[in-house]
Amino acid sequence: MERMKELVALLNEAAEAYYQKDTEIMSNQQYDALYDELVQLEAETGMVLANSPTQNVGYTVLSNLQKIRHESPILSLDKTKDPLKLQSFLGDKKGILSWKLDGLTIVLKYSGGELVQAITRGNGEIGEDVTHNARVFANLPLKIAFDGELVLRGEGVISYSEFQRINEELGEGDAYKNPRNLCSGTVRQLNSEIAAKRNVQFFAFTLVSAEGKELSDSKTENMQWLTSLGFTVVESKVVTGDTILDAVEYFREHIEGNDIASDGLVLTFDSISYSQSLGRTAKFPKDSIAFKWADEMAETTLREIEWNTSRTGLMNPIAVFDPVELEGSTVSRASVHNVSILEELALGIGDTIKVYKANMIIPQIAENLTRSASAEIPAHCFVCGGETEVRSLRDGKALYCTNPSCQAQRVQTLSHFVSRDAMNMEGLSEETLKKFLEKGFINQYPDLFRLEEHKDAILEMDGFGEKSYTNLIASVEKAKDVYLANFIYALGINHVGLRNAKLLCKSFDNDLEKIKAAETEELAAIEGFGEIIAHSIHQYFHDEQHLALLADALPYLRFRVEEVQDTSQSPLNGLTFVVTGDLEQFANRKELAAYIEANGGKVTGSVTKKTNFLINNDVHSTSSKNKKAQELGIPILDENAFVERFGKKEE
Repeated sequence: MERMKELVALLNEAAEAYYQKDTEIMSNQQYDALYDELVQLEAETGMVLANSPTQNVGYTVLSNLQKIRHESPILSLDKTKDPLKLQSFLGDKKGILSWKLDGLTIVLKYSGGELVQAITRGNGEIGEDVTHNARVFANLPLKIAFDGELVLRGEGVISYSEFQRINEELGEGDAYKNPRNLCSGTVRQLNSEIAAKRNVQFFAFTLVSAEGKELSDSKTENMQWLTSLGFTVVESKVVTGDTILDAVEYFREHIEGNDIASDGLVLTFDSISYSQSLGRTAKFPKDSIAFKWADEMAETTLREIEWNTSRTGLMNPIAVFDPVELEGSTVSRASVHNVSILEELALGIGDTIKVYKANMIIPQIAENLTRSASAEIPAHCFVCGGETEVRSLRDGKALYCTNPSCQAQRVQTLSHFVSRDAMNMEGLSEETLKKFLEKGFINQYPDLFRLEEHKDAILEMDGFGEKSYTNLIASVEKAKDVYLANFIYALGINHVGLRNAKLLCKSFDNDLEKIKAAETEELAAIEGFGEIIAHSIHQYFHDEQHLALLADALPYLRFRVEEVQDTSQSPLNGLTFVVTGDLEQFANRKELAAYIEANGGKVTGSVTKKTNFLINNDVHSTSSKNKKAQELGIPILDENAFVERFGKKEE
């Protein structure tokens, strides 16, 4: 009974963090293991606690969004990790096997051909009204060719590629841990502008009702009808007892190429009448079952916890352990994410841990068998010796170095400043920057323009001769002629990537003084910006230290004037492209994107109805982008077809 109480408290705390606060205090694998233990104890004792998660479907949501009661409860699914159980579950019936997408379940209602309501799953009985955000989902039809009342369920998701882009713009302190948390936080925002900028997609997985339409008894045929109305339907395969194991293998082989996060599969009977005849238990429907991948687990020994200091001062804990083989590759490191998870795992050097790949991709610690809890949170930064402090962030507690002069932060900041898309100073690797900092040649970024003052000392350094020194100085000199957008990107302003830097400069006529003087309201009005980005830019250019460094650097710089090219006659003008895969005729995707944009086109990260062409040399691949393009009828071009149709940048 004491263990049951402990498990209920742990599981409810984890569920509250996951469903209400968009954070995680334990991995999915840990949660499943504890849940299974509780189910077993309840079966053995015949006792169930009132607040046991085995009796409650989800948690009551806590937000300012309007609460709506579902017309019919949304139950969770029973689960298995054994493919043979799927086979026995199906028996001699026909079924549908599909991805179990890892996002936010949403119920949509259409009436008179228009979207009238979108409600989150919530606790399965009461959800939140997010209609204002659903209206700006990237792939959701607002009007359909069906006038009766239509109700369907599906998953709101954000792709891995969008997740990476958004986290880069948000910055480390505000970044989300995974796409599911980002999607949940986005869909439940009060301001629909945020959802519109984050390319949320909706994948339908159940047709609940369609007033006045005679539906097929086949769920597959009904989903095909939804596709004909313009909905994106989750990828699925029709299966029988003879084919289901092969279908499971198909999905397993396509996990890495899937741009949408999935935490398993769902099997349901194809026949609606048969499904309805089965009924339900108090918690689960009897016509469907979830299949979770049986994670390949390896036991190993924790040898070290590294704390890497970033340019914002955030210190990320990395677990280093004896190498093990997982899912066909050797793994010896895994991110612990933050202080909260480090403490939850009770880690200590020498502990015996179990590791796996989350969703068969990302190395994670599943369990700590010895739980020594001896790992100390460092009181000082390993790089500069400065004091550290634990701060509460969205994803839990995190450790920060409080010394603004920390060399690790300066190295990362300078490394960003000299990077290719920033000032493009060649010959200044991270190791070289470290050495220059240690010797006092540089302290802040304006010092890079004065490296000639240290010529003799640099020539005496290992790895530097006359030629390498001459090349370095030539690169620094060349970098003084720079576009304003690249320089602003180089400054490392939080939330300002190169794309945002270009939008900023374009909006203020490439005038740095106008940008410095801009008020937050003016900045927020820029298309694609918002209050967070605007505040970050305004704050940066009103900080005395930043302004002093800027004044020091400006005399060395000669801002290049962006040539405005007349693209009205270009065949690329006004077209939107998505570029994926390896390239041959262009050096990389950035070069191709630059060519398209210079000729009036636009390049985005996700395939939507607004996309005109997808460029992929593997036109027949089964990648998520290819599938999406095929669903929407968007042409897929390889490089040869693109060049033949639109030309190529002159060498």
